[in-house]
Order: sequence, then C-alpha cells, then structure tokens
Amino acid sequence: MTIASIPSSIEEISPAWLADATGLEIHGLEAEQIGVGIGVSSALYRLHLDGSDCPASVVVKLPALDEAAVFTSTILRMYHREVGFFAQLADQCPVRVPTSYHGAVDEETAQFVIVMEDMGAMRVVDQLDGMALSDAERAVDALAAWQATWWREVDHLVESGTAIALDDPIYPAVLPLVFAEGWEKVTGLLELPESIRHVGDRWVGGFERLLADLAQGPNTLAHGDYRGDNIMFDDDGSVVLLDFQLIGSGSAAYDLAYFITQSLDADMAAGHERALFDRWIDGLRAGGVPEADLGRMWEDYRKAALFCLCYPVIASRGMDFSDPRQMALVECMNSRYARAVEELSLADLL
Repeated sequence: MTIASIPSSIEEISPAWLADATGLEIHGLEAEQIGVGIGVSSALYRLHLDGSDCPASVVVKLPALDEAAVFTSTILRMYHREVGFFAQLADQCPVRVPTSYHGAVDEETAQFVIVMEDMGAMRVVDQLDGMALSDAERAVDALAAWQATWWREVDHLVESGTAIALDDPIYPAVLPLVFAEGWEKVTGLLELPESIRHVGDRWVGGFERLLADLAQGPNTLAHGDYRGDNIMFDDDGSVVLLDFQLIGSGSAAYDLAYFITQSLDADMAAGHERALFDRWIDGLRAGGVPEADLGRMWEDYRKAALFCLCYPVIASRGMDFSDPRQMALVECMNSRYARAVEELSLADLL
C-alpha cells in the first residue's frame, strides 16, 4: 500500500502505511473501535502505537460501517468537508481542535481517512445526561469566538467546496428522501410526542424555505454538528471541538439552536435558553461582529431549531435501535426537540 492509497478498512492500516502517512516512526500498532453509538457517519478507532518519538496513540476516522450512513455522508460531501477543514481552516480556529497527522479523500468514491491527535484524556459530557450550565456557558463562548472568526468571511470556502451553503441545491435534492426514510422508521418504532408528529408530517414541505432564510446572511462558518458529543473540556475548562463533517455557510444562529435544543436537558434549556442566547450575542459583539448584523438572530434561532428535527430523524436511518445507547440517543434528542417545539412555538413557522 502506497501513501497515495486510502485504506478501505481498519485492517488495511499497517504500521508501514501509518508511518508513511504521518511521518512518525511506528513499529507496531493495536486498534480498537471507539465512539460506537455516538456518531453514525464515520467509524472511529484508537490506535495504540509502538514506536520512537510518536504519541502513545492516535485516532483514525474512516467511513461509517453502515451503508445508508455512508450514502448520506457521501452525497452531502461530509468526508470532503472534514478533510478540507483540517487542511485549510484548523490553524485559524480560535477553539482548540485535534492536530491532524494525515487526511485524504478520494474525489470520486469519497473514500477517506483522517489520522488525528487522540483527545481521549479530555473530559467529556455524555449527551444523554446533558450539559451543566457552566459547561454550556463555556461552549456558547467558544461558539461565539468560532463564528466571529469567520464572520462574513465564508463565501470563498463555499466556492472552493470546503463548506456548503445552507441553501445549496444538494439539500432539497437529498433531504426529502433520507428524512422520509428516517421518519418512517422512527414513527413505526417509537412513541413520539404529538408535537413532533405534527411538525414532522409537515417538515419536508417547509425545510427548503427555512434553509433559504438561514442563508440570507450575514453568514459565517457553521460547525453544523455543534452538540455535546462533539465538545470536550480541557483541565482548565476550555473547550476542545471535534467533528467537522458538516461545516457550512449560513446564519450563526444555526449552531446555537442545535446546541441548546439538543445538548441540554429539557428543563435546563427551558430555564436558561434566553440567557444563553444573550450570552452568545455578547460574545459575538466582543468578537467584533457589528450590531447591525445581530437584529434578526432570535428569529433565525427559532427557524434553525425547527429545521433541526432532521438530525435525529436522518441519523436514525443508520442507527441500530436494538443498541441501548443508540436508542437512548434518538429518544433523548426527540424529547428535547419536543420541548423546543412547544416552548418556541415552532409549528407556527411552517
């Protein structure tokens, strides 16, 4: 296997390939799968390394093991986006991200691999538990810093294909199909709150307008999957951010709405939603975002919250509902979404 090749499975990653790809001196490795039930678009592995002047371990990211998840990820260029982030944007990021030792993607097949720093020693917050207020505040501060960095500076990333705009034609071409498949699955296997059923039955007819509204500008770089399972905390409490497969161009409120409605316990979100929103606005101001750009953010927040039903529904397509962790994650996301639908009057936006 040469440096130009991309491994199709973890079994194809040998010490020789890894040494060539990373420039590290590696004599042996032992792989274990990690992150099962946390993400569905990729397969994650920790490689324990034997070598000279190399880290004790690295994390390798490969396409998902589920074909439906790979299909969606490929069509939406998710693997291309993450490789592009590490190659072009990671050095500009004001929030700590893993060091990338190697990244490659095949433009035709979307086969990809990323070898990156192992952040396993960082503190994690289980998304099922929800974040404590102090952690949520740090995450909101980090999000504001991220967004201020690329405020009105994202058009060239869309033109190069590193990011995809929220109103890109790829979404109306793909989302109705994959949403319908996920919706059939969750409505057939889960007891959904009536508020979600009411919105879900009408979601396909309204999502394209929501995305068009959220792409009107002023735009910034959206992380696209800003949630508890992709956020870690260093010893000093600072945020470490993971997973850049959905980076895009759109309203800054997109990431905040997804984070608050999906990564906080419903009671926590209900009690602190507006305060966290105001804290985020203050963070954008501190980062140099003009006051004139902030006036529409609350309405954008509500529209983004409504759109975000697609996350648990589409993710469910590639989830094994017999797996307790994956089943609990879908149920958790749905119950939190139901809170948002009711308290933010989201059905009124359809």
